[in-house]
Amino acid sequence: MTVSAQASARAQDAAVGGTLDKAARENFPVAPGFLPAAWRHDLMAVYGFARLVDDAGDGDLADPAQTARLLGAATPSEQSDDTTFRLGLLDAIERDLDRAFEAALPGAAGEPVRHPLMQALVPMIRNHDVTPEPFRKLIEANRVDQTTTRYPTFDSLIGYCTLSADPVGRLVLALAGVATPERIALSDRICSALQVIEHLQDVAEDYARGRIYLPTEDLERFGVAEADLGRSTASGSIRELVAFEAARARTLLDQGAPLVGTVRGRLRLLLAGFTAGGYAALAAIEAAGHDVLAQQPEPDKRRLAMKAAAIFAKGR
Repeated sequence: MTVSAQASARAQDAAVGGTLDKAARENFPVAPGFLPAAWRHDLMAVYGFARLVDDAGDGDLADPAQTARLLGAATPSEQSDDTTFRLGLLDAIERDLDRAFEAALPGAAGEPVRHPLMQALVPMIRNHDVTPEPFRKLIEANRVDQTTTRYPTFDSLIGYCTLSADPVGRLVLALAGVATPERIALSDRICSALQVIEHLQDVAEDYARGRIYLPTEDLERFGVAEADLGRSTASGSIRELVAFEAARARTLLDQGAPLVGTVRGRLRLLLAGFTAGGYAALAAIEAAGHDVLAQQPEPDKRRLAMKAAAIFAKGR
């Protein structure tokens, strides 16, 4: 291997490692050790894809230029602005997704998949009944983020969640081979709730990026100006607003939690962990007095484990 090839390989390894390492910072376990190795590999492949797409859309890639070169996209220096670069990068990821699905076909001889995290999808696609649709929706959610920075109503925010969050739950069900219309409906509620909760945790971070995921009509209802979200601590009005949105998220989580009771074994424990992560994050927000500006509320791991055990036992 030449020196330049070795350098490129190291850059790829660093980018992949940095992306997958973020799994440890999620509210819920992505691929816990109690799952079979093959299943953990598949879940991490899905997570790697979703994280790559989010990092591309948020401008959080460790080396944007290297990622662009890997995918055959224009580099930041070749684009007129950040938004154009990110949209081009998302288009390139979608093209690589097409290559991954083509590569999974028997006797495939098409163009090689370019990005290592996309290459990891190929065996998962080959071994499970999955379609490109949920992957494309995750890409589309990040396209929306480039042009939409406000949501007028809670319903419009949930509409965004159908792109940004619900596809992940549907993929988990598909990987387990248990996807039914009833389970998908319950999973969508859990995933939308988890997305709303994450938005509540990230109010300050999102505001710094120029995005507000608190519905505009609710800001007005509680007398909160957008500029108030840039303060170092939350006012009483902001706390009331966050408590209101947290209650909405809890209702969604409560509605979806019976999904856990429809499955058995390790999948039941996994889904209990996902759901418990949402409840633990809500508890952290409440423990902070609903002040999500002073610091990002983080779920307590012990509380999460206890809640997961309770949900596993009750099935909801």
